[in-house]
Amino acid sequence: MAANRIRQRSRGRGRPSRDEPERTRVSNSCESGERKVATPMLWYHLSKTLAEDAAWKFAKEKCIDMVVINPSMVIGPLLQPTLNASSAAILELINGSQTYPNVSYGWINVKDVANAHIQAYEIPSASRRYCLVERVAHFSEVVKILHELYPSFQLPKKVADDKPYILLDQVSKEKAKTLGIDFISLEEGLKEIVESLIEKKFFGM
Repeated sequence: MAANRIRQRSRGRGRPSRDEPERTRVSNSCESGERKVATPMLWYHLSKTLAEDAAWKFAKEKCIDMVVINPSMVIGPLLQPTLNASSAAILELINGSQTYPNVSYGWINVKDVANAHIQAYEIPSASRRYCLVERVAHFSEVVKILHELYPSFQLPKKVADDKPYILLDQVSKEKAKTLGIDFISLEEGLKEIVESLIEKKFFGM
């Protein structure tokens, strides 16, 4: 099977609560929809939604067997010599920031993303869209994991605002697992990205 693949960073809507509520599990078939992302002026999200919609229309018109890979916030070892958005976010946390963002993201290891692209191309039964999220976690959890991994680091101890924590729905892993994705843990991904930042001299211990 020949599969055309489109990378898209998928982020759910925030839901404020300081307590840990029961969360909805979002399936890979959930579509964002223009109205949902345009209303709060989430232009980045809207651009991704429109791009994927256009790709599906083109694939249908041209009879292309398309598979879409939607990774969340990508972490893990860096291959490139420059910072990207996710590595810059982690660098800020370990490089003296006094606060952490009041936001939650889905997190996925870059090696799982690469593997998913290969499998989506090679597995004949691969179809439609795959959301790649190992775990949805608030930045407070990310900071906690970093502290456990690197207790000597000076990490932020408070959130950037005094608003209720913004939490996101969990995302189902079941469809992605059909590609043979085992999901590298958030803990391992954070360790790998920190070690890369040190190795590439973005951060000095």
